[in-house]
Amino acid sequence: MQNFVFKNPTKLIFGKNTISSVAKEIPLSAKVMVTYGGGSIKRNGVYDAVMAALTNHNVIEFGGIEPNPKYETLMKAVELGKANNIDYLLAVGGGSTIDGTKFIAVALNFDEDDAWGLLTGEYNPVKYKTTPLATVLTLPATGSEMNCGAVISRISSEEKFAIHHPSNYPQFSILDPTVCFSLPKKQVANGLADTYCHVLEQYLTTTDNGRVCDRFAEGLLLNVIELAPQLMVTNDNYDLMADFMMSATMGLNGFIAMGATSDWATHMIGHELTALCKLDHGVTLSIVGPALMDVMRDAKRAKLLQYAERVWGIKDGSEDERIDKAIASTRELYESMGIKTHLSDYSIGQDIADEIVKRFRDRKLNIGENGIITPDLVAVILERAK
Repeated sequence: MQNFVFKNPTKLIFGKNTISSVAKEIPLSAKVMVTYGGGSIKRNGVYDAVMAALTNHNVIEFGGIEPNPKYETLMKAVELGKANNIDYLLAVGGGSTIDGTKFIAVALNFDEDDAWGLLTGEYNPVKYKTTPLATVLTLPATGSEMNCGAVISRISSEEKFAIHHPSNYPQFSILDPTVCFSLPKKQVANGLADTYCHVLEQYLTTTDNGRVCDRFAEGLLLNVIELAPQLMVTNDNYDLMADFMMSATMGLNGFIAMGATSDWATHMIGHELTALCKLDHGVTLSIVGPALMDVMRDAKRAKLLQYAERVWGIKDGSEDERIDKAIASTRELYESMGIKTHLSDYSIGQDIADEIVKRFRDRKLNIGENGIITPDLVAVILERAK
C-alpha cells in the first residue's frame, strides 16, 4: 500500500423524499443557478420538487446540458451565470449535468480568452477559484456526485478532456433512489457498465494496492454482477436501486483508491471513441476494457488472476485459460445488459482507430498505471477490440 492522504468533503444525503433538504443546505443569501439536461426532470417530478425547495431562494435556470456535456453549451451557461452574478450552482441530473456544472464552477471565475485551455493544460484550473456547487443525482453511473473531476467534450474539435479541481467537490449531494425508477433500461445498463469499469480501473492494476481496498473493490464488482440481471428486469425496486446508487458513488469517490495504483487507460481511449463517434460513455468502456485486459495480460497478470478467482470464482485451468475466462465473463456481463462490445458492432472502422492512435502520438502520451501503454499499444488494443 502506497502513502496517501484521503479527504472527501461532500455531504451525502441519501434516501426517500430527501430533495426537500436543498432548502436548508443552500444559504438563503445565495444567487443560485439550477442546471439540468434535456428535460426528463420535468416529466418525473424532480424539477418540481427542487423548485419547491428553492421557493425562498434567488434562482435562475440553465437547461439543455447534453450527455457528454459540450463546451459550447456550457459557455452559454457561464455567460448567463456571470451576467446574473451567480454564486452557487445546483446540478440536477446525472453525471453529464454534474460534470458540466463543475466546469461552469471554474469557468465562472476565469477571464482569459478561451476556457477550453482549462482542459487542455494551457491553464492550470487549480489557480482559479471555484463557485460552490451541489447536486441532486438522477442517474447513478459516474460517481461525479462525490468527486472533484469532470469530463467535457468540444464539438468543434471532436475532443474530450478531463478537468480536476480540489475545490470542485459538491458541497452536498442528494441521492433519492425513487427518482431513478423511470430511467430507460439503456441508461441503467450504461450506468452499471460505467460503475463496473470505474472499479476495474482502480483495482485491475498492481498487487500493492493493499487488502482493504482490494476487498472493497471486489465487493463493489460483485454488487454490480448481482444487481445487473435484476435491474434489467425491473428498476423500480427501492433496495436494488439504492444498492446501485451506492455502488456507483463509492466506485469513484476516492474510497477504493486509498494507497492504490490506478489505470484509466480504458477511459482515455474510450473518451476518444465518444468524441469521434458519439458513442455512449458506458458503451466505449465495454468495448475497450476487455480488449485492454487481453493485450495487457502480462503486465496485469497477477491482478487478472486474482480478479478471475475472487470475482468470477475461476480456479481451474492454466493461468492464461483463467485470464481468458475472466475476460470473457466481463464481456458477457456487458452483453447481458444489451451493450455490444466490439467496434464492428457500431460500424467503426480502421480510420477511427488510426485517428485515435495519431492523437496519442501527437500528444506524446503514454497511459496506464505504469505509463507503459504506448500509442503503438493503443493501436493493438483497438485492433483487438474489432
